[in-house]
Amino acid sequence: MKIVVVGAGALGAYFGARWQEAGQDVTFLVRPKRADQLRKNGLRIKSREGDYQLERPVLVEDAGEIQQADLVLLAVKGYHLEGTMEPLQVLVDKGAKVLPVLNGIEHISILQKRLGKDAVLGGLSFIISTLDEQGGVEHTSPFHDLVFGPLNPEQEEICREIAAASETANFSARWSEDIETDMWKKYMFITSFSGITTAADLPIGSIKKHPETFAVAKAMLEEMKQLANKKQVDLTDDHVEQATQQLNGLDDAATSSMHQDRRKGISLEVEHLHGGALRLAAKEQIELPTIRAIYGLIKPFA
Repeated sequence: MKIVVVGAGALGAYFGARWQEAGQDVTFLVRPKRADQLRKNGLRIKSREGDYQLERPVLVEDAGEIQQADLVLLAVKGYHLEGTMEPLQVLVDKGAKVLPVLNGIEHISILQKRLGKDAVLGGLSFIISTLDEQGGVEHTSPFHDLVFGPLNPEQEEICREIAAASETANFSARWSEDIETDMWKKYMFITSFSGITTAADLPIGSIKKHPETFAVAKAMLEEMKQLANKKQVDLTDDHVEQATQQLNGLDDAATSSMHQDRRKGISLEVEHLHGGALRLAAKEQIELPTIRAIYGLIKPFA
């Protein structure tokens, strides 16, 4: 496949490099500062699942330079979504389908409205990674999962191509038969995980030690289930329990990308995640009191 990665941060760079390692044709569409960093240092993956060094990643700073693209992995933060629309349209016009792996859910309808419903797949990822000072990726979780699925039947062919391209790649790729539910499950989990770690300014291990604090994380899971149900997505008590077990199963030192960004003093995705949940709740005329409180606590750092 001819794959373009838009957003060569800790997530996009990781999956793009793993595809390249498996023999795929990968181009990274990046901003000038990131391009300079990658030209100087290459793209280094440090991972408990195996290190990898891509000495000369293929970099472009203008989507117009890309002659052909089958798939775009869109891996930007929510607050950078608007800035990707023009280059995404260029690539879609050349036949590419877009696989967004942003946190949240609002971006799907935004992308569909701008690019067309046929162009936008459903997707998500589970990985804990960050960039070091040289721009290399430090992957610290035992999981590195990429989940994708069609949002309409016409997209099944590109999903087969993604599955084939990922078969020998060093990450876990899964074709979801119900990608909308899976995206909401991820949204429920990440709203809780990122919210509690960022608001408390603590890794998950410290939060698990205090039942009163962990109860706040569980309350966010319950509120996200309520919101999903209002949106006609069948999240259940079992899904909440699975997410609770997932939080409990994380390494004590594990923390969310939003908390890592707070530590670095850079922009946060709270408006895209928690703010997005509150906007959707307002449309459904329901209240999410715990999420609203966490949103208020994080907002000053955004």
